[in-house]
Amino acid sequence: MNILFVSLGCDKNLVDSEFMLGLLDAKGYRIVDEEQEADVIVVNTCCFIHDAKEESIQTILEMAEYKNEGRLKALIVTGCLAQRYQQEILKEIPEVDAVLGTASYDRIVPAIEEALAGNGHVELADINALPLVKEKRLLTTGGHYAYLKIAEGCDKHCTYCIIPKIRGNYRSVPMERLIKEAEDLAEQGVKELILVAQETTLYGADLYGEKSLHRLLRELCKIQGIRWIRLLYCYPEEIYDELIRVMKEEKKVCHYLDLPIQHASDEILRRMGRRTSKEQLEDTIGRLRKEIPDITIRTTLITGFPGETREQHEELAEFVDRMEFDRLGVFTYSPEEGTPAADMPDQIPEEVKEERRAELMELQQEIVFGQAEEMTGRELLVMIEGKVADEDVYVGRTYRDAPNVDGLIFINTEEELMSGDFAKVKVNGALEYDLIGELIV
Repeated sequence: MNILFVSLGCDKNLVDSEFMLGLLDAKGYRIVDEEQEADVIVVNTCCFIHDAKEESIQTILEMAEYKNEGRLKALIVTGCLAQRYQQEILKEIPEVDAVLGTASYDRIVPAIEEALAGNGHVELADINALPLVKEKRLLTTGGHYAYLKIAEGCDKHCTYCIIPKIRGNYRSVPMERLIKEAEDLAEQGVKELILVAQETTLYGADLYGEKSLHRLLRELCKIQGIRWIRLLYCYPEEIYDELIRVMKEEKKVCHYLDLPIQHASDEILRRMGRRTSKEQLEDTIGRLRKEIPDITIRTTLITGFPGETREQHEELAEFVDRMEFDRLGVFTYSPEEGTPAADMPDQIPEEVKEERRAELMELQQEIVFGQAEEMTGRELLVMIEGKVADEDVYVGRTYRDAPNVDGLIFINTEEELMSGDFAKVKVNGALEYDLIGELIV
């Protein structure tokens, strides 16, 4: 039986997809890449913002066409959109045979079996459950890096965010489970672990009575074969001394931190339901840079939040200019039904949101281009990602670059390298967001 899997949305969703693929592989299902070959198609959906919701719906409709053509025997929808709109999906898209919510991905095999038997249904476990999958994940990232989801859900309840309603309360994955999973990944050849959650910095507070990300990092650093450990989605107000100490002391922990701040105006931060202020953000960023001078800080911003004035936007731009973030992404505010922000007055027109986003990105471009030029002459350890076709040029990432969101380094060499190899490279140029280097033999 051939199964095609389509995984949409974030890296946390991708981990769920890989667990489902592992379950299907263990049962003898054959995973295929072409829609035309599939007997069953599974779409793991996202609905975090409007564009993600639209992409999910469009993908389901495209896959439904294969059902209408006759070859496809079952169409399964899983993930965030399935959790939030299960009845609407079944009603509006009758080609869908089964719907699995965010805490039900461990039920993918029986769901497919039921669908093939003609018994379509909705499978929604308690939203605050924490599925346990004993089978090994089937990696989709190429094998040399993998995401490790250390917690599920969120308790922050930012006014613009729907995640707590579709992913449940914050619940950490027990440390022994994570260590076992990481050991399995290392055995499969994974050399870089990328720790993800809606909020990684709070890891363990619910299980162990205190924030325990530093303890988890110490244990993961002991695993043979793992060379890099990278942290994403660390809320600035939750950064703590022990975490900084571990980042300084453990050589495997990359000096890289994803620190989503969303804004820098105290009033907008308050309206967003964020638990920090501009002064606290400055203090946190300053402390990180003082303690770890070569740290790379990535952040994300939301522009055009309801009620954002021109002055508040300019305050944010001034903050970005002064902080000189190493990496930055900007999203236009997306009103999500069921969130407090969607009902706030003074919603901003789309064209104004886009203008403000463009201004911030243009400002960030100048910062990043300047930083890239300053990298010239530095020697860096690089993980090889692949080779440019028909050229003696390899593509890699430094500790400063998370996959799929940050830049790359292009290495000119006639040496033969493999994906997943580590190589020492001297930077000798820059190309906008990317670097150019030569192999140090």
